[in-house]
Amino acid sequence: MNYLEFEKPLAEIEGKAEELRALARANPEMDVEKEAQALDAKARKLLRELYANLDPWQKCQVARHPDRPHCKDYIEALFTEWTPLAGDRNFADDHAVMGGMARFDGRPVMVIGHEKGHDTRTRIERNFGMARPEGYRKAIRLMDLADRFGLPVITLVDTPGAYPGKGAEERGQSEAIARSTEKCLQIRVPLVSVIIGEGGSGGAVAFATGNRVAMLEHSIYSVISPEGCASILWKDAERMREAAAALRLTAQDLLALGVIDRIIPEPVGGAQRDRKATIAAVGEAIGEMLEELSGRKPGQLVADRRRKYLDMGQKALAS
Repeated sequence: MNYLEFEKPLAEIEGKAEELRALARANPEMDVEKEAQALDAKARKLLRELYANLDPWQKCQVARHPDRPHCKDYIEALFTEWTPLAGDRNFADDHAVMGGMARFDGRPVMVIGHEKGHDTRTRIERNFGMARPEGYRKAIRLMDLADRFGLPVITLVDTPGAYPGKGAEERGQSEAIARSTEKCLQIRVPLVSVIIGEGGSGGAVAFATGNRVAMLEHSIYSVISPEGCASILWKDAERMREAAAALRLTAQDLLALGVIDRIIPEPVGGAQRDRKATIAAVGEAIGEMLEELSGRKPGQLVADRRRKYLDMGQKALAS
């Protein structure tokens, strides 16, 4: 178990319980289970208390937890007949973006998402979920394909933002992001998005401009990272806690602001504590969102999607 900074008291209690059980395994005549169970109960109580009162910065930490299920985990658990499609037909295949055709509850769909990787090797291979221009151009190609064959598009967003490297900028990073966002608004099929971890800046918007947008309870979605915001505003990245609160980046804030449509509950302690239950909850939410959009004509889907974002801007101006 990887513990976050604010979980250190919990780590101590759970560590003591495990130490007792390890001691009993080494000395079978010792009976420590009662004491260990008391520590377990204390840990469960503390876990509930910690996660009932998370501040925005703590939610950022949970959203970035390395043990949270990632795009690949959701695809393997929720979809069948997964057929990955690679490349942008121009420069290269971006491994930070997964995409392909699959079946969801027996229905053919197109799935696109950011993949961060789960260990050092795969994180480097996936560029920590930060897509380059070819990743967004791959997504555009797949959305075009889905539009042509009438396949609903499901996007799973988990990125700190688009990759800001020199090569990415030379190949038209901002143009690729803009084209991907534009394509989200143009396709004549249902588009549902789920923020499963981090939704960072335009790199996330390029996949999440959907008819329905959901967020996991402890995920985040913002125009910039708290560290980046603090560095720009106060020239001090250590003020990220203050920036996180000001950015209104939590699922609860964004639902109140009308930026997202629903919050998907996570297990007590976050998605990393019960990956199977989290993935099942996301699958249920995707199914419900697709059902809400079933039967709508292509023109209505496009018009509703555009109106959703136009109204969002008008509300911001009015406030």
